Amino acid sequence: MRPLMPRNRASLSTTLLPAFATLLALSACTVGPDFRPPQANAPDQWHAMQTNGHSDARTASSPTIESDPDPAWWRSFNDPTLDSLITRAVQGNPDLRIAVVRIAEAREQTQQAAAQGLPDVRASASYKREQLGAKGFLESAGVYDKVDGLGAPDSPVNSFAPGSGASVERGVQSALDQLTAPVNLWQLGFDASWELDLFGRVRRSVEAANAQADEAVESQHDAQVSLEAEVAETYLQLRGAQMLRATTQALIAQQREVVALAQSAAAHGLESQLDVARSQAQRAQTESILPQYNQQIAQSLNALAVLTGVAPGALDAELSPAGTLPATPPSVPVGLPATLARRRPDIRRAEASLHVATANVGVAVAQFYPDISLSAQAGTRATTPHDLAHWASLFWSWGPSVSLPIFQGGALVSNLRLSKLQQVEAALDYRKTVLAALRDVNNALVVYRTDQQRLSSLDESVADQQHAFDLARDSYRKGIVTFIDVLDAERQLSTARQNAQQGQLEVCTDLVSLYKALGGGWNDIEPAATGTAAPVARATDAEP
Repeated sequence: MRPLMPRNRASLSTTLLPAFATLLALSACTVGPDFRPPQANAPDQWHAMQTNGHSDARTASSPTIESDPDPAWWRSFNDPTLDSLITRAVQGNPDLRIAVVRIAEAREQTQQAAAQGLPDVRASASYKREQLGAKGFLESAGVYDKVDGLGAPDSPVNSFAPGSGASVERGVQSALDQLTAPVNLWQLGFDASWELDLFGRVRRSVEAANAQADEAVESQHDAQVSLEAEVAETYLQLRGAQMLRATTQALIAQQREVVALAQSAAAHGLESQLDVARSQAQRAQTESILPQYNQQIAQSLNALAVLTGVAPGALDAELSPAGTLPATPPSVPVGLPATLARRRPDIRRAEASLHVATANVGVAVAQFYPDISLSAQAGTRATTPHDLAHWASLFWSWGPSVSLPIFQGGALVSNLRLSKLQQVEAALDYRKTVLAALRDVNNALVVYRTDQQRLSSLDESVADQQHAFDLARDSYRKGIVTFIDVLDAERQLSTARQNAQQGQLEVCTDLVSLYKALGGGWNDIEPAATGTAAPVARATDAEP
């Protein structure tokens, strides 16, 4: 008879399609709160720039909110050497490479979380020699006693054919021995299982893993911003020490002229040897400062080498020739406070942490719902390898399984409460990070403005002290003032020059601190990736 295949198929479709439709509808359900990016709630203007009008002093380089800061902020110094050093540091710094590797690790963890929602299929092959212990069951059931009775003269078998009972007994005994003997069991097969994730536990886990990967990305961005600022500050300190050393050497040459002047006056009886000794002592004191600057230069060279990923001494030939401090730009774009949250990597990292905590709440909620899985198994099983290929050796099984938590001693409830508390903590940490960022920028603006005002006064002091020294030296030659007045004017001029140059260095480093507080520079240069970091793709986020 021909099988009724169409009817069977229709019946199968009628039975399974609604079930699968129901499963698909449930699979779209994801419990727990959905993440929404938090609001930074930043003020409309920088407080430090609003209070700038209280000071009458003008600055040569003024912050402006007309445009956002340049991501490659170091280019505003117009120093090709600095540009090259930052590029090499981003490409070769070991700490930054470690941060890149951590991004790769986080993305691999995301892949692991996503794999939980996919079917798990495994192939298996096994060989076993088994002793099932069936003989004991047969003996306890009296089977062997009944077999022994087949050979008795009064056996019913002998009534039909005398003497056949013994033959039957031997046959049955042989069959039982074969059934109870150890056997070789060969098996080939496939196992498959699939958690349906009807309530979104796996999807929330993947969401949390993706947010953790975003955390790793922003940590790398934060490390890159700090590295660029450290390279710039170290380079400025190098140039500042070289400039101070050159100034000190010029002062020593000038003081030698004063010593020569004192010696000439003493030779003609116009001054005492005490004045000569005082001038020589002042020159020696100035010369004692030179080793300090040489030490700062050597330390800065070593620091720059390590920051760029090379051994100390590798940059000496390039950077040892003395250079000058770069000039600050006439204006410094700082943008509005509202844009700070998208530039500062630490704020972006805090937002990603809040996303992780929010997704973990969904994972905790999903644990209250049943887990439904589908499992299947198919293969062949035989006592000889040759029989594995026979269709008669086929075995299979499939079916759903449901696991529903009934009593966990309050562990699930406590876990949900803990997840919600961690979400609150992450939200508070985000707000704290935003406030700290606003504080950093406002402090940097204040320091940059006030140090410029201080530098302006120091420059005026240098001009005045230079004029006073020239007057004292000319007056001494004319016999109007004493040599003590010349030495005092020279000492004050030396101090004023050093203070002014130190103030110039502080203004430059203040500008670096301001740019660092604004959070730019993390998406301008691609960090190098080696080894396990090679597959890391560049972050798709672009700095606004």
